Amino acid sequence: MTATGTGHAVDPAHGTLAKAADENFPVAPFFLPRAWRTDLMAVYGFARLVDDIGDGDLAPGGADARLLGVPEDRADGRLLMLDAFEEDLRRVFDGTPRHPLLRRLVPTVRRRALTPEPFLGLIAANRQDQLVARYETYDDLLAYCELSANPVGRLVLAVTGTSTPERIRRSDEICTALQIVEHLQDVAEDLGRDRIYLPAEDMKRFHVQESDLAAPTANASVRALIAYEAARARDLLNEGAPLVDSVHGRLRLLLAGFVAGGRAALRAIAAADHDVLPGPPKSGKVSLLREAGVVLRGEG
Repeated sequence: MTATGTGHAVDPAHGTLAKAADENFPVAPFFLPRAWRTDLMAVYGFARLVDDIGDGDLAPGGADARLLGVPEDRADGRLLMLDAFEEDLRRVFDGTPRHPLLRRLVPTVRRRALTPEPFLGLIAANRQDQLVARYETYDDLLAYCELSANPVGRLVLAVTGTSTPERIRRSDEICTALQIVEHLQDVAEDLGRDRIYLPAEDMKRFHVQESDLAAPTANASVRALIAYEAARARDLLNEGAPLVDSVHGRLRLLLAGFVAGGRAALRAIAAADHDVLPGPPKSGKVSLLREAGVVLRGEG
């Protein structure tokens, strides 16, 4: 807990966890068992905070830096903050972390026998974001998604006690697809951070220049490129979709929601004629529910 100028105690975890309501895909919906929701929110808190560190989106005031032992005059150093966060993550596994979000993670790690690897992957992805701003090939982008997205699905399987090699493979396909979809939605926002997640080889193939991505609306070449990458994401979602039918009960509903969320987002992108530059095309609840029904029926 940290003190504010008003004398009230403020938990820096609160603002981070509150962001869950704005996520594309619900991380711990109401229909899950309470124990699962508690543990999934603990995992979410870690993932959200490490992304906020990597994007420079921490709450003002420096509370997170103080908790991690980073000097106030160096709190804007993202790599330094990520290093300190990794040190605190490692303390989770002996029960002595400093940050409240990581303290919340301790019982989850113990209950579910979680290992450090997926958490370290998410930190490595954000560290890579500070060092790599362009991706030459699709394979390079997939390697990034292996760090930035796939650990989340693996953690969901671990928390729910359903991990098998085949399920992990399918989960990786879904998570990579969802990451690509998010990149397509956020082309303009990412460019504002001087990051481009569209493979350079594909940009060349479709005759797209970086300056084209800074335009208010997409030209025909950009739209063709976005359609091409969207088709790749759709194929990955379809390859991963059998994961849904490999589980039962409420977990099946959760995983169907992930696949449906990706498909609905892709439909929204297509409905915008693949012009993602004015802002992220968003799908509505009706579209999401329709897609969820398709996934649960094993269609499409």
